[in-house]
Amino acid sequence: MYTFEEKTTLIGVSELRTKIDKILKEAKDHRVFIEKRNKLIAVLLDIEKYKEMEKVLDILEDFILSYLAEQRKRTHRLSSYKDIEEVEKMIF
Repeated sequence: MYTFEEKTTLIGVSELRTKIDKILKEAKDHRVFIEKRNKLIAVLLDIEKYKEMEKVLDILEDFILSYLAEQRKRTHRLSSYKDIEEVEKMIF
C-alpha cells in the first residue's frame, strides 16, 4: 500500500484481501485506488463523499437537460413536433 501526499492511496487486490479493515479506514480520509496486475481497476470512496458526488452529478444533469430543452425550444417550431399518437404509430 502506498499513500501519497494528495491523500491518495494505491493498493493491490491481494493486499485488499488481507487488510480490508485498515483500507476501509483509509477510505474515510483518502481516495483509495485499487490495482490488479499494475492496472487501476476500481476506486474505493467514503459513502458520504460518494453521495456528495451523486448529488452534484444529478444537479449537473438537470442543468444540462434544461439547457438542451431551452435550446430546442428556441430552434424548433412547434409545428415540427409530433403528437404522441403519431410516434406510437411509427414505432408499433
